[in-house]
Amino acid sequence: MREVSIEKRKRAHLDLCADRDVEHRAKTTLFEEVELVHDALTELDLGGVDTSVEFLGKQLRAPFLITGMTGGTSEAAAVNRDLAALAEKHGIGFGVGSQRAMLRRPELEETYRVRGVAPTTLLLANLGLNQAAKLATAKIEAMVAAIGADALCVHLNPAQELVQREGDRSFAGGIEGLRRLVAELSIPLIAKETGCGISAVVGRRLEEIGVRAVDVSGAGGTSWVRVEQLRGDERSRALGETFRDWGIPTAASLLQLRDTSLARIASGGIRNPLEAAKALALGAEICGFALPVFRAYRRGGVKAADEFLGGMIEGLRVALVLTNSPDVERLRRCPVVLGPRLARWAETEKGTRS
Repeated sequence: MREVSIEKRKRAHLDLCADRDVEHRAKTTLFEEVELVHDALTELDLGGVDTSVEFLGKQLRAPFLITGMTGGTSEAAAVNRDLAALAEKHGIGFGVGSQRAMLRRPELEETYRVRGVAPTTLLLANLGLNQAAKLATAKIEAMVAAIGADALCVHLNPAQELVQREGDRSFAGGIEGLRRLVAELSIPLIAKETGCGISAVVGRRLEEIGVRAVDVSGAGGTSWVRVEQLRGDERSRALGETFRDWGIPTAASLLQLRDTSLARIASGGIRNPLEAAKALALGAEICGFALPVFRAYRRGGVKAADEFLGGMIEGLRVALVLTNSPDVERLRRCPVVLGPRLARWAETEKGTRS
């Protein structure tokens, strides 16, 4: 593949996510099957609840992360800088998109550099597992250091790759690559799906090789299979139609991992603060989102993206008051009521342990 193809792909991904129907069609996150128990005698003050958390050794003012989207083009550089500056303003985390393009063309490094506008933000680097497994640890360390990141997301995206016309077809060596990186990297590693979720079985395999944090990135939000279908050839279009709704719903993935020691980022289809509150009640450490903040940015610039983030934080405060949770840690211990479809996923997780 020529290097220019990566840049064209990045541009196409941004344009499709901004304007087209790129979400799962029939499958939802299943957050509609999670009910938080209302406390009518709450005595909390909206201005006094504490939304702050610590994650990967960094203090966040709210348990939110703008997950990795892009890099490698001039437009991507502007998106990354503007949204990273908002992450700094609100005290939340920020991730860059896959840095594969930067590895192929070092001059694209600038499109991922955001420390100038986000000096204290939790910043996550990003690389695909197939690429990471083939690279020397020292080269990956240098890639992370070049943008001043605090941790590395290694993204697991076999469904997207198999549908993508230029994508990988073999995934051998991934587990051993992760094992090596966990042992040798000087920074934390986050195993991140890209819209298809992480099961209990995979969670335990990740635990066994030393992974300590995951981004479940479940089904119900952006379908990268669908994105590749829209930009693909005849083969991609046919496979994308078949597998558009592939994956484990985000709420189900959180339940699948509840008996592991993995720190969980909940992402995949979180569109409002109540869904974020439900994810936290299901055990997530923090919640991530990309599409809604990017679409707000595309629609109304920095101001609209700023308002979206402010609304997410304000809405989480309301959820804390209504569940009588003075802080996020207490929200994680709140009772939840599960609907029948989500309860079946919980039972499936139990079955994998028998």
